Amino acid sequence: MGGGRSETPGSNQDFSFVSPVVKYLLFVFNFLFWIISLVMVSIGVYARMVKHAETALACLAVDPAIMLMVVGILMFIITFCGCVGSLRENICLLQTFCISLTVIFLLQLIAGILGFVFSDTARGKVTEVINNAILHYRDDIDLQNLIDYGQKEFGCCGGVTYTDWSQNVYFNCSMNNPSRERCSVPFSCCIIFEDKMVINTMCGQGMQDLDYAEAGNHIYTNGCIDKLVNWIHSNLFFIGGLALGLAIPQLVGILLSQILINQIKDQVDLQNYNLNHRSDPWS
Repeated sequence: MGGGRSETPGSNQDFSFVSPVVKYLLFVFNFLFWIISLVMVSIGVYARMVKHAETALACLAVDPAIMLMVVGILMFIITFCGCVGSLRENICLLQTFCISLTVIFLLQLIAGILGFVFSDTARGKVTEVINNAILHYRDDIDLQNLIDYGQKEFGCCGGVTYTDWSQNVYFNCSMNNPSRERCSVPFSCCIIFEDKMVINTMCGQGMQDLDYAEAGNHIYTNGCIDKLVNWIHSNLFFIGGLALGLAIPQLVGILLSQILINQIKDQVDLQNYNLNHRSDPWS
């Protein structure tokens, strides 16, 4: 009928397209990971500060503390955008958060596919990383602890074989090597027999001078790369579950941020509609 006001969502001034549930759920989601990122960065910074000055720059490429800091800083920036963007309903920050998560997810997916398809190339890259870690074994206490843990856990020694430890300056077998650990391997390579009352912490001494069979009576002679590959093949379901567990939070963040972005855009359109029709209430 003429003169009647048309019903629009804007007729109710309290109406909002932005759902508080989505908004604050996204904020809490990001805030938790933001706190985790702060802890990671703090641990990484502390670990770098307590290292000796002469070895501070020795092996940045394989330093666990640096890796922790890089991942923590990246996570801090992304989750900060998510936290502020959700609270302030800022489309730019939310889009930055959503795009960043999407790129990271796609990179992880691509890396997994390429690692599976080009397994030989991936194996070569892993070998390079392990050899580089062996090279700097005594230069970084964090790296040393990580290598020792891996060798004990997998029952292995070196990258391809136990003689890889000759790449390290302290364990090198050259005759002019003055180190007391010449031609030896770390204690973490040793086979610990339960019936031994006293553990010989020097059991790796001179093991590289022995042949494969004789050394196998005292230390693990198989390299960690083969052990790692075998472990992956035996635990595909666990690795798949772990990958899914890492992917789910990313997908949830992408979904929530995209929903909130669309809701904010609808709210902006509604506000513009109200402004345009405020001067003509009977239209």
